[in-house]
Amino acid sequence: MKAFLLKWFITGISIFIVANLFGIIYIENLKALVLAALILGILNAILRPFLIILTLPINIFTLGLFTFVINGFLLYTVSGLVSGFEIDSFWRAFLAALLISIVNALMNFLIHKEPQVRVTYIKR
Repeated sequence: MKAFLLKWFITGISIFIVANLFGIIYIENLKALVLAALILGILNAILRPFLIILTLPINIFTLGLFTFVINGFLLYTVSGLVSGFEIDSFWRAFLAALLISIVNALMNFLIHKEPQVRVTYIKR
């Protein structure tokens, strides 16, 4: 639960940063931002794995870059579901998803100072 709340918070902050720095996303109020981050997190947890499996051949062909198209689709879907959270077109959603992914990666790097992969040495 704590990990989900942290991811939700980071996603919300990332959306806020991208919306304010680049103007791609229109956010009416804090409620719309929180709801959009929540729905995006739920869609990423439930729908994204199925979409990645469904588009696996094209994802392999594009060396994983098609994942950004999936992220853009999910973000554009959220803009259709949440009132007060608007993105004009799919391509703006695609660009916003790419920027949100970059900001998310930077924030995760800053929050989790320790490396994600741990190596354990066993003495003989």
